[in-house]
Amino acid sequence: QVQLAESGGGSVQAGGSLRLSCAASGRTFSTYAMGWFRQAPGKDRECVAAISWSGGRTYYADSVKGRFTISRDNAKNTVNLQMNSLQPEDTAVYYCAAARTISSETVLTISKNYNYWGQGTQVTVSS
Repeated sequence: QVQLAESGGGSVQAGGSLRLSCAASGRTFSTYAMGWFRQAPGKDRECVAAISWSGGRTYYADSVKGRFTISRDNAKNTVNLQMNSLQPEDTAVYYCAAARTISSETVLTISKNYNYWGQGTQVTVSS
């Protein structure tokens, strides 16, 4: 079992930055692939970034490439999402998700493949 708790959301003006953090419980965090998803009102939940449990492979949605960076610290049981050059269309509730994988290099980008979810944190970007 893994419990996830996001932090770092808030309100920022366009062009600003935020850093989201996800703290995970459980001794086997290092064997979980992690992902950051977001859901805006009236839209489907989408994966914006994901990382393998080794940290060696990452995925970014086209809409955030070059602006967002996902990272993890297995010693601290945390995964972070650095978000730069934020735009109003980035406004959404952001969720951290975890799934145990066999391979250290597996990256998961579909929400149904994740077993554990945080409660979400709101990010609001104003123009």
